[in-house]
Order: sequence, then structure tokens, then C-alpha cells
Amino acid sequence: MYDIAIIGAGINGTSVAHEFLKENKSVILFDMEGVAHGGSGAAGAFVSPKFSKYGELKELLQDAFIYSMEFYEKNFPQHFTKTQLIHIAKDEKDGESLRFYKQNTTLKLKEIDNTYDKETISLDTAIIDAKPMCEALADGAKFVKQKVQTLEYDDGMWIIDEIYTAKDLVIATGAYENLIKEPYIKLAGVWGHRIDIKTSTKNNFSLHQYVSISPTNDGVLAIGATHDVHYHPQTATKPYDIEKGRAELLEKASKTIKLEDVEVIKDYTGLRSGSYDYMPLVGELVISNETLACKDIGLGMKKQDYEKYIYYPNLYMINGNGGYGFVLAPYLAKILKDKILNDKKVSDRISPARFFARWARRR
Repeated sequence: MYDIAIIGAGINGTSVAHEFLKENKSVILFDMEGVAHGGSGAAGAFVSPKFSKYGELKELLQDAFIYSMEFYEKNFPQHFTKTQLIHIAKDEKDGESLRFYKQNTTLKLKEIDNTYDKETISLDTAIIDAKPMCEALADGAKFVKQKVQTLEYDDGMWIIDEIYTAKDLVIATGAYENLIKEPYIKLAGVWGHRIDIKTSTKNNFSLHQYVSISPTNDGVLAIGATHDVHYHPQTATKPYDIEKGRAELLEKASKTIKLEDVEVIKDYTGLRSGSYDYMPLVGELVISNETLACKDIGLGMKKQDYEKYIYYPNLYMINGNGGYGFVLAPYLAKILKDKILNDKKVSDRISPARFFARWARRR
């Protein structure tokens, strides 16, 4: 029996694996395709904060940005590259947010010679080598390449596909088919596509505007990622149009930088997940039917007491990071480890129980 089983080997699942491996726990990791073969492999894998005026997500991402920059550099410097980010406003509304952010942030910003006709902001950020990073995080775990079909909890352990057993179970499958069928769990699938190109254009910065453009490395730029909410690989009736996706990426990138002698050398595609309130989901999962049957949980109350809900035993989720997977994952994985091993409370603002509360009140 393993101490923990994790289903999903993207940046969320592998970050959780790393946290438990550090504690000398036995870890088994499942994925139907392989490590970082979904949205994590198609991500731009930039580590940067969110440049907005207000909001819980902005606050969470700033904490995660500071934590993850140090985490990656300390533990995996071979897959971590510091780079100066120049974030360029798309329009006047975006520019207003950047101006507000610059006036109020506690982060150290950098001065630049502004050659752009829109508002900009600059600071030191990082680019992660996505697939090698996920593989390094998972190093030491037992990896099983298969699509998990059945889960059963019996006699204090989770039984996976009637073969493998684990004390604790973490679901990190992103927006792909969820193994736990609960009506309140709603995730938005966002199809992503990024490309590596050869180009004679030199670029010394990490540029973010309509898409993200990495610094030039031996004549190669990474451009990505597009965000398509309509295409889903598990429900689509025809294959994704690679050529159309490439054209969209190059067209958006050309609004920021003039690209010359372009040759597309590699494509990365995958499905990333986001929640409908944009905050991630980390922690235990509520059993909806049993919780609804309780008379004293106060579903009519404006302020919910999540501790009164009934949860699946030793079952947890980490999901819904949207386009900030490589920023959030190490930070959230530590929070989840502290919950599982030390019973440390997870903030209500990221608990999956918040979606149960909303769903139950609508009923």
C-alpha cells in the first residue's frame, strides 16, 4: 500500500508528489498519457504575478509568485530561467490596471526604455522548462501510465482499478473527465496551443501582451498559448486544427514584435482547467447527498460553516489553476500537504466546499 496516490501528472499532481516525497512518503502517480502531456505540457510555463487592481486571485497569485520563484530556483535551478518580463497593455482598460498596479504593488519593479505605444510594467520573473520540471518533481514516485477506471474506498484505504491501494488519494486531472461524479464540481476546460519557432528576430525579454513570447534561446522563441474554450479533446467531433492554431499564435505575436524568417519547429497542445470563479480548488471533497440530508448544516445561512459538511474519507483535489499553473502549483501543493499530514485548515476561498455551498443554495 502507498501512502498517497495521485491521479494526474501535470504540474499540480507532480508538485503534490514532490511535497510527499520530501516527507519520505511512498507515492504512486497515474496519468493516462504521461507526465506533462496535457495542459501543463502546452503551457507557456511563465512564473509571474497577476496585474490587476483588486481581487482574491491577485492576492493569492502574489503570494504564490514569491513562494514559487524561490522554490524553483532553490530546488530545480536546471529547469528554471530568470528573465525580465515586459507586460504590455492590450488596451486602455488594461493600461489603467497596470498603472494602478505600479502605484500600489510591493514587488520590486524594473525601469525600461519604453518603446511601446501602450502602458507597460516590468519585473524579474521566470520561465520553466515545463515537461522536464514535472518529471523532476515526480522523480522518486512510482509512475503508472494508464487511465484510471475505478475508485473504491474500503477498510481505510483507496483501491484503484482493483490493483493499487493507498491511504490518501488526490485528484489532479484538470478539466479532463472527473472520476468523482459530484454535481457541484464545475471546471472550465481551456484548450491551449503553443509553438517553438526558429527566427532571425532577437528578443531579450519575456514579452506578454496578446500571447507570451519567450527570450531568444539559440534562435528559438516559444510563443503561447492560445485559449480556446470551445474545443475539448474528449468531446470534439474532429481533430484540432494545428495550422489554424499556428496562424493565430503568429498573428497575435506579430502585434507585439516583428518576427522574421519564421519556421515552426514544434507544437504543444493540451487542456488546462479553470474554475468558474477563477480561484483554484484545493482540499477535501464534499459528499453532496449525505451533506444535503443533514438538518443542522445551515445551508440557508449567508456565512457557511464548511466544517459541518460531510466529506469523502482521505480524498482531496487540487485543480482549477487556469493559466497560472506553474505559479500556483508549488504553493498550493504545500498547502495540501499541510492539510493531509498535519490537518491544517485550508482557506475557505480555495476550498472545493465553496462550490457545494453555492450549488446547494441554488437547489
